[in-house]
Amino acid sequence: MNVKVNRLSTENLRGDIFGGATAAVIALPLALAFGVASGMGPIAGLYGAIFVGLFAALFGGTNAQISGPTGPMTIVAASVFTQFGSQPAVAFTVVMMAGAFQIMFGYLRVGRYINLMPYPVISGFMTGIGCILIILQLEPLIGHVAPPNVVNVLTALPSDVKSLNWHAAGLGAMSFALCMWWPKSLTRIVPSPLVALVVCTVAALFIAEVPLLGPVPSGLPSMQTPQIDFGQLNYMLVSAAVLAALGSIDSLLTSLVADNMSRSFHDSDKELVGQGIGNLVAGFAGGLPGAGATVRTLANLKSGGRTQLSGVVHAVILAMIVLGFGPAVSVIPHAALAGILLKVGIDVIDWRFIKRWHRAPRTDLVLMLVVLVLTVFVDIITAVGVGIVLASLVFVKDMADVQIQSIKTIVDDIDHELLTTDEATAFRKLNGRAAILHLAGAMSFGAANEMMRRIVSVKPVDVLIIDLTDVPSIDGSAALTLEEIIQRALDVDQAVLVVGMQFGVARVLGRLGALDGVREATRFSTRIDAITAALDSLSDRS
Repeated sequence: MNVKVNRLSTENLRGDIFGGATAAVIALPLALAFGVASGMGPIAGLYGAIFVGLFAALFGGTNAQISGPTGPMTIVAASVFTQFGSQPAVAFTVVMMAGAFQIMFGYLRVGRYINLMPYPVISGFMTGIGCILIILQLEPLIGHVAPPNVVNVLTALPSDVKSLNWHAAGLGAMSFALCMWWPKSLTRIVPSPLVALVVCTVAALFIAEVPLLGPVPSGLPSMQTPQIDFGQLNYMLVSAAVLAALGSIDSLLTSLVADNMSRSFHDSDKELVGQGIGNLVAGFAGGLPGAGATVRTLANLKSGGRTQLSGVVHAVILAMIVLGFGPAVSVIPHAALAGILLKVGIDVIDWRFIKRWHRAPRTDLVLMLVVLVLTVFVDIITAVGVGIVLASLVFVKDMADVQIQSIKTIVDDIDHELLTTDEATAFRKLNGRAAILHLAGAMSFGAANEMMRRIVSVKPVDVLIIDLTDVPSIDGSAALTLEEIIQRALDVDQAVLVVGMQFGVARVLGRLGALDGVREATRFSTRIDAITAALDSLSDRS
């Protein structure tokens, strides 16, 4: 895949300018709020919105996508910045590494596989992220400085409520109310976060002792030099991989939303490369990592944006604000941003799953709750890792149950539905001196023990027919179990006949030497041939 700058079309110039401007208006308060929530300050949020938004638009594969800091990405980034608080260059290096991972994902064409993460895991960490966003805003909402994590907030909150700053609480409540109940008909003209930001900032000018953002740096960013802490390299790599995976999932889901609304088709792998370049540059610039932002993308589309030019316009407008309006941003009250993020947190929660919790499979519900609790009280990296492992185990168990149901042993039941009339007639002549072990479907380690148990429970026979006609694939564990079954039969002087090996199965069994004890003459293509051979073998023994 060649990295090429997208051609910026002017065919929809008016719509793209208006759409990009609308997206920038929505992105401004969110970028400031995410920057504060990350612990790196509002300017980091703005730099993230500018650079991720610009380069994802220039190199990405989705026509009208608007990219920048998002709630989930900010929460993961916050844990990184907390871990490396005394080494900001190391923290931003993790952001660069995440961008490099995304570029690699694009070149390896894994975009189509990103969405294979189990839905309960996604639901759990998204809901957990929403809860974290809400909990972390409770302290700024009442006029206090937010502690770095959820446990500290919940510990400090009871005593801090007694010294509540009523002015800050009032501004926070006003900001939240405006975000929640601003008329939808007016949202297309002026987005609710911007209304909340402006109204609360103006109100704060007439109120004393309300915590403000304070001085916000203006101008071009200071470039960050990549720095690696070799003592924590493992944590850096894992954090970067989580950021890359989360950003990729978030972006590609937003790409699907954009496709549905614009009736276009995105290029998943190119989009990952664009997002990766954006995050790589954002890390160099000291900005937050970002991803495709659904709300901003929808606002862009609804306002007329249709091409990548709208994403460029969005980034340019934010850059103009950073270059000339830093002093205006410094008087924004923390409580106003807390009210905005409170609404963002509520929106991030997966209400679709929560409304259906009583109808969801029990395993899905338990998995979702485990990931949710670990996300809130431990960290997202652990939560996602545990969630994927548990989901994989559940999947293996379900598949093993299906495989086990397909294992059949036939000894006396000559009217078994697997046998044709001719086969049943021939099998009847064996008088219970032969057994058929029939396997079906893809056989894996999950069913290996059951294969052995089934054959051990069969009464002693003279001939064992292993029927693999309906087995398209087999893994190493099942193959070695099959070898053990064959060896046990040969050790007690049973004749072993193998039926219907498909090419893939024969290749695995051959490589592992599982059929070394079975002569070529005792391998058959059909059951009737094997049953006939069994009759001949028993005749010879008689």
